[in-house]
Amino acid sequence: MFYINQPEVRTFEIFSTVPEKFRSKTRTVWADANQGGREIDCFLEGPAFDDEGNLYVTDIPFGRIFRVDPRGNWDLVVQWDGEPNGMKFISTNRLLVTDYKNGLMEVDTRKGEVKPYFCRRNTESFRGLNDLTISSLGDIYFTDQGQTGLHDPTGRVYRLRKNGQLDLLLSNVPSPNGIVLSPDEKVLFVAATRGNCVWRMPIQADSSISKAGQFFTSYGASGPDGLAMDQDGRLLVANPGLAYVWILNQRAEPVQVLRGIAGHSITNIAFGGTDKKMLYATDSTTGDILTMQMDIPGAYMHRL
Repeated sequence: MFYINQPEVRTFEIFSTVPEKFRSKTRTVWADANQGGREIDCFLEGPAFDDEGNLYVTDIPFGRIFRVDPRGNWDLVVQWDGEPNGMKFISTNRLLVTDYKNGLMEVDTRKGEVKPYFCRRNTESFRGLNDLTISSLGDIYFTDQGQTGLHDPTGRVYRLRKNGQLDLLLSNVPSPNGIVLSPDEKVLFVAATRGNCVWRMPIQADSSISKAGQFFTSYGASGPDGLAMDQDGRLLVANPGLAYVWILNQRAEPVQVLRGIAGHSITNIAFGGTDKKMLYATDSTTGDILTMQMDIPGAYMHRL
């Protein structure tokens, strides 16, 4: 792949890793379907920061949410019969979680309690939720991935408006995964993992989407996963199959490539730190949290 201006290549550092007391290699139903049946002791995703600078991550196959303090110390916040994936704070102590098994769930991080938020549409369950983002209006955009792919390109993207109205925006995505809005909220980006690309959807004045197109194309065995946006409108794309994070300008040209260890799986990313310039990434194969100092802070994260 050739670019007129070759991107700067940088390497992540390890910030912290899941402690041994939380690890026990086990064969799970989730790993049978998604990890070739290998025994695993964790699979981290969904990084999100609270107001005190603590990092929260999900552990999908074991239904856990961990809190990692700024010094790298781990605590178990809650565990339930679910498969939590992406999450965002909707208030100081409340997380909204896309649970593959149960739908949208709400977690009280102070009490360690979990309850349903929006689990079914007209009594019909979702295929398997993956990730979410929140607009300045309090609208929740989320992906319904299930086991879709190029063999079954019927993954969905929804918008749950603040008034409770649920809009089906897309129903033809091969594995919709990470999702993020541009800083001006005029464009919605969705990672199509099995299509090995990122889709771009302009949002019209009447809130509909049109002219959905392919914005960025990657390569390798596992395509784009988690997405993030910085304040300059650059799109950050976690690419687990390559152990990369692509930093893309508005032309979808990589201006930086952030590398993990080859053969590992960088799944999700989030900005943290006091100035929001520290990028954190989950390495799901190892249970590591990786970090990289950036020159531009992350875009503002809206809440309900």
